[in-house]
Amino acid sequence: MFERFTKDARDVVRDAVERCEASGVRTVGPEHLLLALLDREASRGSFALTALGLGEERRESVRRALEETRRRAGLSRADADALAGLGIDISEIVSRVEEAHGVGAMAGDRRGGGRGGSGGGGWSGRPRFGRDAKDVLEQSLRIALAHRDRHIGDEHLLLALTARPGPPAETLADHGVTHAALTRVLHGGGEAQAG
Repeated sequence: MFERFTKDARDVVRDAVERCEASGVRTVGPEHLLLALLDREASRGSFALTALGLGEERRESVRRALEETRRRAGLSRADADALAGLGIDISEIVSRVEEAHGVGAMAGDRRGGGRGGSGGGGWSGRPRFGRDAKDVLEQSLRIALAHRDRHIGDEHLLLALTARPGPPAETLADHGVTHAALTRVLHGGGEAQAG
């Protein structure tokens, strides 16, 4: 599938892996793909984000929102609201865990901490793509095919992120970037059906 990716799309995937490594996380998730997309310049995806009012200042707001989601162990706001309905206060849980184990302790799947290795810090190697990130990549292919595009660009990755429920789509929607709005900007008024 990667042979069908444009240079911009390959750069997004590479940058997502680098972001994952830099944060000490073992698994590349959709949020890493979105963070890599937010850093793109002069690509179809970055032009679409700008057209929808997501300039650099607002992109920083998206980054902060994703960081908050990561601190909540990846739970979306909808998940947190559902748990609140059951009397479970995620903010309180995060506060208590971070009080005991440090800020970001619930981020999950982090290196080190004495797991699996000698005192130098546990896990080593390249991060792997998690199921959700793989689903985004597959969805981007389906979207490209639905629009009869020969190659998968960063805009298809962005569309795929907005087409799937979860923190990236929720965060983007909170900032006015929805699948429908992106489709209008990238492909005109008609909305092709993708997988």
